[in-house]
Amino acid sequence: MPLAGPPGGKSFFRIFFSIMLPMFLAVVDQTIVATALPAIAGTMGGVERISWIVVGYLVATTIAAPVYGKLGDLLGRRRLLVVALIFFMVASLLCAVSSSIEMLTAMRVLQGLGGGGLMTLSQALIGEAVPPRERAHYQGYLAAVMVTSSTFGPVVGGYLTEHLGWQSVFLVNLPIGVLAILLALRLPQRAGTGGPLRIDMPGVLLFALFIASAMVLLEQVRGFDAALLLPLLGLGLLAVVSLILLIWREKTAADPLLPIALMRNPTIWRSDALAACHGAMLVSLITFLPIYFRVVGGTSPAETGLLLLPMTAGIGIGSMITGRAMSRSGRTAIFPSIGLIVVVLGLFAVAMWSRYVTPVHLAWFLGATTLFMGTVMGVVQVTIQSAAGRDKLGAAAATVQFSRALGAAVGTAVVGAVLFAVLASRDPAAATFFADLLQGDADSLAALPAAGRAVVQGEIADAFRAAFLAITGFAALALVLAWSIPLRRL
Repeated sequence: MPLAGPPGGKSFFRIFFSIMLPMFLAVVDQTIVATALPAIAGTMGGVERISWIVVGYLVATTIAAPVYGKLGDLLGRRRLLVVALIFFMVASLLCAVSSSIEMLTAMRVLQGLGGGGLMTLSQALIGEAVPPRERAHYQGYLAAVMVTSSTFGPVVGGYLTEHLGWQSVFLVNLPIGVLAILLALRLPQRAGTGGPLRIDMPGVLLFALFIASAMVLLEQVRGFDAALLLPLLGLGLLAVVSLILLIWREKTAADPLLPIALMRNPTIWRSDALAACHGAMLVSLITFLPIYFRVVGGTSPAETGLLLLPMTAGIGIGSMITGRAMSRSGRTAIFPSIGLIVVVLGLFAVAMWSRYVTPVHLAWFLGATTLFMGTVMGVVQVTIQSAAGRDKLGAAAATVQFSRALGAAVGTAVVGAVLFAVLASRDPAAATFFADLLQGDADSLAALPAAGRAVVQGEIADAFRAAFLAITGFAALALVLAWSIPLRRL
């Protein structure tokens, strides 16, 4: 039976910390490795294939999410969470002892197959253990964990790589994973729905084909290499065909991998679409703001990290406030419906006037804006869990993770494409510098004379105006979706 009463005292700490740590591992591993990539390339070579270390993990986690969701519904989630943590830890150790880019990429795929269950099962465990009205408390805190760990990862990854070597960014998962297992074992054990264990393997294969081709396509689009036009068209065609076949398969399968019936529910598909837009907004800001601060604002790497803190703190605080408000009032969609109005106006102001303010002022303004971005993800999780029902909690949680990941990939690809297109139309040389920045060469402008550097910085600032407007477009779409969600009260 679900826990009764508010999530306070021992019940709160037993559940929150047991669920928080696996989720922290899942999120931070996507960012902590990024700062180690130059060191990995320096040790192993193969710099042209270094992005596969990140892409392989992302593809694997996205593929694994619905599988874990379905298995958790059938077999029980606590047990499966422990299995996912063990898988994640073993793969982390194998990543640390890898001797080539190819081996490390393969181990990152294995790591992603474990990591894909951490987020999905953690979210579903909240729905399993906590009554609907009280879930909002947890969702607010967990949203804060997700956002802060996205910033925490690069900082710690840089420190570990500099002082202990790139292998340490994988080995650090081992003690944290052991602690996460011990905490997970404190969660109440509940049996799954039972029934025969049937895996829709054709569905899994088609889903894997669609995700792999789509993610690789979006990654290559960000690379801006015109010579890859035909391969990109081939990847796009493969993604479309596999998606069509996947939908057909899931509609006709006796035991489908993806919850097509759930996705027909207007509350669920609109909430998932809202999660995708939110992922596009947030990850685009986290990805491109550091480049903006360093190139246009002239900040150092340490200053850039500090300038991101108001944004991450803002969305964390907003998530916690929204969680408490939902728990007390029982209202849900009204919070993003109002909050996203402020976000749209704030991002539009950033697009129009960012180049006329100092980086510090821009950072604090974005902190105030993202306070209202914190009204989204907790509402999405609680709304979808309530609409899906207890027997489908795992499947429902998987749709949120998938939607957010896909939205983040699409959003960063679109924003990057807008940036490059505007730069290329004005100055191909500036576009080349920007492409170097995306590959991690943040100091490539330093070799230019002062006058030439100022011109390039101005052109990049103008291109960022278009990029910020693209992010504003995602926020506007999210606003429309928030107002259209039918379920607005628990």
